[in-house]
Amino acid sequence: MTKIHLDTDIGGDMDDLCALAMLLKWPDLEITGVTTVSDNQGRRAGYVEYVLNLVGRANIPFAAGADVSGGYYRYELEYPPDEENWPEPMTRRSGEPDKAVSLLKSSIERGAIIVATGPFTNLMLVEKKYPGTLKHANLFLMGGYVFAIPAGYPQWANEMDYNIQVDIHSAQYVLERAANLTLIPVTISCQTALRRAYLPRLAQAGRLGELIVLQAERYARSEHYEQIYGETCSGPPRDIMNFQHDPLACAIALGWRGGVEIETHPLKLEIREGWLCETPDDHGSPTRLVTKIDGNAFNEYWCDILCL
Repeated sequence: MTKIHLDTDIGGDMDDLCALAMLLKWPDLEITGVTTVSDNQGRRAGYVEYVLNLVGRANIPFAAGADVSGGYYRYELEYPPDEENWPEPMTRRSGEPDKAVSLLKSSIERGAIIVATGPFTNLMLVEKKYPGTLKHANLFLMGGYVFAIPAGYPQWANEMDYNIQVDIHSAQYVLERAANLTLIPVTISCQTALRRAYLPRLAQAGRLGELIVLQAERYARSEHYEQIYGETCSGPPRDIMNFQHDPLACAIALGWRGGVEIETHPLKLEIREGWLCETPDDHGSPTRLVTKIDGNAFNEYWCDILCL
């Protein structure tokens, strides 16, 4: 059976919830652990616990990892109001980051695929405490900005690559030490979408689907992606409610290959004016990059998995 470990910053952009939900519905998959990153005294870990309990999967181990109080992050991180995003009061599940480090290390030793869908801080902490661990990890990292975004999609700059840029020192540390990693760049994941057209089906997909609908509608009211992107960009569907960055990373890690192309490019890492840049360079470190996907095919695939 395939094993996977999710390292997530669930609780901000709702695609983290969509990723966790997809893993919980994925057939023949063992989730060896869920760790939270850029947590705030266990707030994100409380969200994970709620989702696991919602679907009767309380047996999956989880732990609160690197906390915002550690000073790792570029700016103060914000959370949507709990009362708008969750149907019940949330309980924080704080803990020592060492517990998350141990859980990650255990998953690596068990041969689990490690998917990081938030900042790479926890992976940095694992490597610092147990040097050489990342050489043995099968990593899929949501982040990276190497090649330009295709025409028709949001023309974001490198600075918009949140998972890497919010904690550039951890990102550089991990990218320089991991031996078996695949980047799912933001320039690729911006070609995916959670569509409003999916909400009726999701609303019938049990409590997990209902929770996604609740958060999608709240997100649409606050972020207005249908107007900002659906009406102004030719690539995304007009009814886009969110980008599916994190579910895409998880699906590729598990072998989904709808139009997916993965290439190896030598990359040079350097910090310029406070931002981490990954530049193709013949003398750089060979790195696997997802360079192409069929975004529409993934959108449908994700919805089908959730509605199994």
